Amino acid sequence: MLVRDAMSTLVLTIGPAHTLRQAAALMSARRVGAAVVLDPDGTGIGILTERDVLNSVGLGQDPDAERAHAHTTTDVVFATPSWTVEEAAAAMAHGGFRHLIVLDRGEPAGIVSVRDIIRCWAPARERAPQVPA
Repeated sequence: MLVRDAMSTLVLTIGPAHTLRQAAALMSARRVGAAVVLDPDGTGIGILTERDVLNSVGLGQDPDAERAHAHTTTDVVFATPSWTVEEAAAAMAHGGFRHLIVLDRGEPAGIVSVRDIIRCWAPARERAPQVPA
């Protein structure tokens, strides 16, 4: 199976000036664990995850004052729609992250998450014959 078959094509994008509270509210409303941060005048494409927001709040930082750009991961590993789900899972495992931005022709086309990969693999495992113990 390919990433294009597993990824979510509804991508939440925010700007670097969004506060963490604004980002968290948008992620919560969309029920997603990450937002793509587009900063055409700065670092380009980055990602802000629920873990980034949680780390900031855990440090006692004010989510109304902290801006997305200060918590955005900009050293991002990108997938392409033609990657296999196995390649995406390997990249996530190697990098220790749970979301991959999928680029198509240099533009964000989707996000694939660990949850998306599990959804792809779970039905295949359910159909597999069970070996008696």
